[in-house]
Amino acid sequence: MEDRLLKVLRTVAPGTALRDGLENILRAKTGGLLVIGDGPEIMELAEGGFAVNAPFTPANLYELAKMDGAIIIGKDIKNIIAANTQLIPNLSIPSSETGIRHRTAERVAKQTDSLVISISQRRGVITIYKGSLKYVLKDLSVILTKANQALQTLEKYRSVLDRVMANLGILEFEDAVTLFDVTKVIQRTEMVLRVVKEIERYISELGTEGRLIIMQMEELVANVDHEALLVVHDYSTPGLEKTPENIMAMLSSWPAEDLLDLSLIARALGYPGSASILDQGVTSRGYRVLQKIPRLPMQVVENMVQEFTAFRKILSATIEELDAVEGIGEVRARSIKEGLQRYREQLAQERHV
Repeated sequence: MEDRLLKVLRTVAPGTALRDGLENILRAKTGGLLVIGDGPEIMELAEGGFAVNAPFTPANLYELAKMDGAIIIGKDIKNIIAANTQLIPNLSIPSSETGIRHRTAERVAKQTDSLVISISQRRGVITIYKGSLKYVLKDLSVILTKANQALQTLEKYRSVLDRVMANLGILEFEDAVTLFDVTKVIQRTEMVLRVVKEIERYISELGTEGRLIIMQMEELVANVDHEALLVVHDYSTPGLEKTPENIMAMLSSWPAEDLLDLSLIARALGYPGSASILDQGVTSRGYRVLQKIPRLPMQVVENMVQEFTAFRKILSATIEELDAVEGIGEVRARSIKEGLQRYREQLAQERHV
């Protein structure tokens, strides 16, 4: 449903010809009913009016909206098919709307699964319907304010995530990680990703007005989802059928109250779901930390994990032992040792900042 909403919002976002036409109708206070789609399921509901078959332009849409009937627009929004038509949907389809125009719009959307747009003449509101989805477009200034507030929240959440991620790294080098530390990182990552979804909705609705928001968001969340997958890869129980991608997708579908329960996250990783399990010590496989070493291919990381099975063993391995792993060699073995040392020093500095 969220993906469907984002797609619809992009269709009517500022900067599109369709949104320009909608704004013209809104300012003229004429109201309007638009159906995007020209399939047989739509044309069967249309009665009267006249064929237009003219190119779609905001000006053409504005002029045709001066008449009372519905306007039918091609699915690709390049042609206006018909105007001043009366739509007669199945009246047995339930509708929560009160006005005739909005009731018709909701029923047509549910019956045909098409995008239907109703512009209220009296209230000056644009309502979009798609199947069972309904969304009222908000004023751009309101959306910008909410988007900026969400960015501030994202910045705070990212700061907390960085701290718990750095703490996890330090504990990995000390071989002192508990399941609490792991689940806390995953929980904080999912909280960040949920704020990102909220901002993506605002961006879709802002269209060309949201470019600055996009740049700020992308800078704040760079590499977050990839690092979360590596954490899951490091700590999920052996033999677990779900992939890291499956596990993160499952977490994203949870209600907020479930996400607050760390023992449920532990269960998603394949551990028993008791509260005491969070105190259990766990050992990283090493995927996440090894990815911090520059120019180290993922295949080499995979070979090392297969060879040593645990990060603590990789950390204590000699140059000769690393050299024996396929794809490494003496030069790369020294580079790995130096890279791990540099990352450890970096974490130590961050701890004291």
